[in-house]
Formats: sequence, structure tokens, C-alpha cells
Amino acid sequence: MEQNINEQNPELNNEETQQVNEPTQKDESTEKVESDKVEDAMDEAKAENAEAKSDAPADPLAELQAQLDAQRDQYLRLMADFDNYRKNQLKKTNDLLTYGGEEAFKKLLPIIDDFERAVEHNEKAEDIEALREGFKLIYGKLKTYLEQSGVSVIAASAGDTFDETQHEAITMFPAPAPELKGKIVDCATKGYKYKDKVIRIAKVVVGE
Repeated sequence: MEQNINEQNPELNNEETQQVNEPTQKDESTEKVESDKVEDAMDEAKAENAEAKSDAPADPLAELQAQLDAQRDQYLRLMADFDNYRKNQLKKTNDLLTYGGEEAFKKLLPIIDDFERAVEHNEKAEDIEALREGFKLIYGKLKTYLEQSGVSVIAASAGDTFDETQHEAITMFPAPAPELKGKIVDCATKGYKYKDKVIRIAKVVVGE
């Protein structure tokens, strides 16, 4: 008989089935919404934690250590540069002290060559006048070289004023004229200056 009732009322059966299935579908939808809310909450918590970590103050001890390391590295670099500079300057000074006169001697060599040739020709020279001219030529070369190098003769001619910073009176001699009293009468040995420095005092005779 029930079968007959159901067969007679198929619409009733469909309504009852829908009523049974509707609560199940609602439960699944509710669970999905709650699951999405939980995931959103977890994402928000993670974001807040990350932001809190980024905003957290840095360790002051670590910062000081980093600054100390940077300053130590800079100090070591400066010390290395200064040590290299000191070594280079020391080498230049040693080279200057050891080889400082090299150029001066190199320029003297041609004059030495002329002297050697003059001595060689002097042994068998017959023209005395030519020999004299040869020696004058060599003397002129040497004098020119000294002048070009900054060496000059200190003035010490008869009648020049005596200057104790440049002249040395080796003797006093009666002045041949009244105007020569206290002045230079004769020069025994020439004096020289290198630029502004006296390298050899002139030895002179002073009138009295």
C-alpha cells in the first residue's frame, strides 16, 4: 500500500528528499566560510608578525661591532698606504745620497777627456802657443760648466770691500794708497758660492 501511495504522490517524495539534502548543503557552505575566515586570520597574523620584526629596533651591540670593524679596516688600509709611502721616500732619499752627484760627474767627463788629450799632446808639442790656447779652452769649458751648475766666484779684487762672511784675511799689508785702507789689496785664493751659499771663503790680503 505504501508503494501505491508513493507512486500516487511522486511530488511529495521529491519535496521530502529536498528537505533532507538542504541541511547538508548548508553545513558544507558554513564550514567553507569558517575555513576561509581562519585562513584570513592566519595570514593577517603572519603579516603583523613580519611587520613587527621589521619595525623592531636593531641590536645596538651589533651596530657598534659593525662600526668598529669598518674603522679597523680603514685604519689598516691607511697604515698600509703610509708604510708604502715611507718606504718609497726612504728609497728616494737613499738614492739621492748615493747617486746625487751622478749628473755633475757625467758633465765633467768631457772636460776630463780634454785634459787628457792636452797632457798627451803636451809631451810632444812643439807649438807652445797652441798648447796654451788648448789649456785656455779647457779652462773656459770648466768655468762655464760651474756657472751653469750655479757655482760662482766671490768678488775679491783689489779695492773691493772686505766682507768677513765671504773673505778671510790671511795677512795685513800696508795699503799702497789711502783709499785701500781696510779694503782688499790682493786675493790669494778665490772663493766660491753655490747659488746663495758660500762653499769656500776667499783668502785675501787686506790693506792697513
